[in-house]
Amino acid sequence: MIIFQLGLIRGLVGQIVGTAVGLLLVSLIRLTMGLPAWKPEPAMIIGGVLGAVGFMIGVGALTDWIKWMRGQETHMHHGPPEGKPAWTRYFGTDYNHKVIGVQYGVTGILLLLVAGTLALIFRTELAQPGLQFLETSTFNTFFGMHGMVMIAGILLGVGGMMNYLVPLMIGASDMAFPRLNAFGYWINIPGAILLVSALFMGGWDTGWTGYPPLSVLAPMGVQAFMLGVYLVGISSIVGSANLLVTVAKMRAPGMSLFRMPIFVWAAVATSLIQLTATQLIGLAFMMVLAQRTLGLGFFDPVLTQHAIEVGSPPGNVVLFQHLFWFYSHPAVYVFILPGLGIISELLPVFSRKPLFGYKWIALSSLAIALVGFLVWAHHMFAAGMEPFLRIPFSFATMLVAVPTGVKFFSWVGTIWRGKLEFPAPMLFVLGAISVFLIGGLTGPPNGTVTTDLFLHDTYWVVGHFHATMFGGFIFPYFAAIYYWYPKITGRMYNERLAKLHFWLITPGFWVQSIGQILVGLHGMRRRIADYDPALGIQGGHMLITIAGFVIGLSVLIMVYNLVWSARRGPVASANPWRSRAPEFQIPSPIPEHSYATPFVVTGEPYDYGLPGSNYVNMNPAGAAAD
Repeated sequence: MIIFQLGLIRGLVGQIVGTAVGLLLVSLIRLTMGLPAWKPEPAMIIGGVLGAVGFMIGVGALTDWIKWMRGQETHMHHGPPEGKPAWTRYFGTDYNHKVIGVQYGVTGILLLLVAGTLALIFRTELAQPGLQFLETSTFNTFFGMHGMVMIAGILLGVGGMMNYLVPLMIGASDMAFPRLNAFGYWINIPGAILLVSALFMGGWDTGWTGYPPLSVLAPMGVQAFMLGVYLVGISSIVGSANLLVTVAKMRAPGMSLFRMPIFVWAAVATSLIQLTATQLIGLAFMMVLAQRTLGLGFFDPVLTQHAIEVGSPPGNVVLFQHLFWFYSHPAVYVFILPGLGIISELLPVFSRKPLFGYKWIALSSLAIALVGFLVWAHHMFAAGMEPFLRIPFSFATMLVAVPTGVKFFSWVGTIWRGKLEFPAPMLFVLGAISVFLIGGLTGPPNGTVTTDLFLHDTYWVVGHFHATMFGGFIFPYFAAIYYWYPKITGRMYNERLAKLHFWLITPGFWVQSIGQILVGLHGMRRRIADYDPALGIQGGHMLITIAGFVIGLSVLIMVYNLVWSARRGPVASANPWRSRAPEFQIPSPIPEHSYATPFVVTGEPYDYGLPGSNYVNMNPAGAAAD
């Protein structure tokens, strides 16, 4: 059967075999040391690592590299696997950036659905005070897994947009390192499996942050959680390096830096963060695992007698928070910078006007990435950090508003007196601006010490964070899916279903986010399974839960629309949006080799409405011959 020939199935078998080998190896080593054969903590770590290696071998992501080590030649195959249906290429190792982009995107949506389902379960628990059907330990695991699986899904969505769009936008034939690109996608799959499997290994009660000492004492599920995040982090690092080289070395002739599409600027800024900061969360989680399995007291403030005798310094739990947030706050901009790039990319198309302040928008993405590295400790104002650090971090946090405000000013300037059109992508762009504004306005109180000490551990932060994520990524992601859907599939989506999706999710999210903010102001703490009825917030929690289900329904409508339209939607024209972008000047769906001949950039990317302007010459050789 063809199902057993798919790379994904072989990879899953390889992960099972690799995990079993790891468990057996640890047992044999312990036996040779005269110890009891079975100890779950080290066995789980080695089994998880070897399981990931087994998956990568089974799926074929390492095949060419192994052949090179053996002195064998390899050939870059283009198109579907020989003798197999075209759809099978999406379930195995493929080196085409468009296929990998779709793999990233679809996997990201699946993870978002898993994370959203977990949220609906514990939101149902919170609709009324008292424990209804979840135990506190299960509740803790569900909301921690919701947070981290959602983050993984967003990272894969970011990877999907950057992999699919950036080579097309700059005129590259593919990413600079196609095999590394495939490796970067497939390493996410064992990572995601480990994340989800943590639920069946006792879960974890630390929340998505994994703070010690809780993470040191948590059930074994915390190890699967941290290993899963580690593997997803590897994908971020190799993917960002690949993208930076691609943009630096493979741009089309005539495409100077300030002629690049604005989404490419956003992707570059995102990749700079991923390349330089992701190692820190991997280091923090590795230190926790070392403390659990080897007894190294990185974060243990209580010294053993032996440590006292040898003069070892005590551990420091706040050290973990510095390492964790040095990545995890810049990671917020990893999520939202591509989304803000999508907003800036689509507004000129549907306003039929040039992008207002193009250079300022481009540089503001780099400014956000830079300042984002200087604000991590505003998450720690209530954590016992050194008081003298609070003021500079508070000041730096306020400074982030400047480049973000530049983007809002540009968006308003682009819309002003434009000939606006309102298909689904434009609606989601406008919805993104409205939702992101909620996140932006509720952010500064978290960045000033006096207000943050009051708000820090309340649902105010939950509402702020969700508005930032939905406005900065989820809404722009949906806009991007609808906008480039004709280029991916060659068919148009159902516009009525897409607008139904928008008109359900937008007011639903307004109610959810503002409701979270209000119950937070009334004393609702985050990360708890129950609350005091005397707070008078039961009605607010009921509205938040109902809004959550409305959001979930809207996403299911989108999924149905995309799946149904891929087979039965009307055939799309090459350029349904009258875009100037080069990818809309070639047929839909985009051919295997995107551009039959390299194009030359001759103008500015967003000069909509200016007579005689032209961005790309798609046939420079022919023009020269004429």
